[in-house]
Amino acid sequence: MANGTRGGKGKPTKEAKAAAKAARKKASRERRQQLWQAFQIQRKEDKALLPLMIGTVVGAALVFFLLGLIWGMEWFMLPIGILLGVLGAFIIFGRRVQKSVYRKAEGQAGAGAWALENLQGRWRVKTAVAGTTHLDAVHRVIGKPGVILVGEGDPGRLRALLGQEKKRVARLVGDTPIYTFVIGNDEGEVPLSKLQRHLGKLPNNIDNKRIDAIEGRLAALSSRGQGGAALPKGPMPGGAKMRGVQRTIRRR
Repeated sequence: MANGTRGGKGKPTKEAKAAAKAARKKASRERRQQLWQAFQIQRKEDKALLPLMIGTVVGAALVFFLLGLIWGMEWFMLPIGILLGVLGAFIIFGRRVQKSVYRKAEGQAGAGAWALENLQGRWRVKTAVAGTTHLDAVHRVIGKPGVILVGEGDPGRLRALLGQEKKRVARLVGDTPIYTFVIGNDEGEVPLSKLQRHLGKLPNNIDNKRIDAIEGRLAALSSRGQGGAALPKGPMPGGAKMRGVQRTIRRR
């Protein structure tokens, strides 16, 4: 028998297909609105944005048109140049938005947690696994490099906090590598804007199966009350995140 969403042979009904199509249209419209809002905000703050984007489109179109002249294919090459120029303009827009967001976030409590939660890739992030009443915090990231403990706050207080958390983690992860570092702009620290790049440069030491096992063990550690003080949800107004904007730009 057919149910409310399936036909007699298990296929979606017309109503289900129409609902799914409407949902896709709504999601697409929301992505466009989000992208447009981000563009308007960035354009007002970044006077070089429009000239750079327009210059990229015009420059790419001109280069491909001139290359086409060599082979007598200028009108065939021109649209290709325009499309590549538009793609380049979107990449410039995304990078400048990201740079602007990180610049505003630096120094704010919770900025490190926000940046880690917006990491691209298969990272397992647990924020504020340890902390102080001064809003110093240690965040835990699990990935192919192993376990990474990221501190944000006062470097002096964080040294002891990171050391304690590393000892707790080491009891459960065996010979899995454990990395520690502090977010900041002083010598030996990692700037917030370079956080993802820094994590990406770490070597791959463990596989996905081991990542799952380690995550389970450390989740049990957190459930026994080892978590730190609560941090603000992040430095972005209204809890806004870059992930949605970045994903939209990549789809364009």
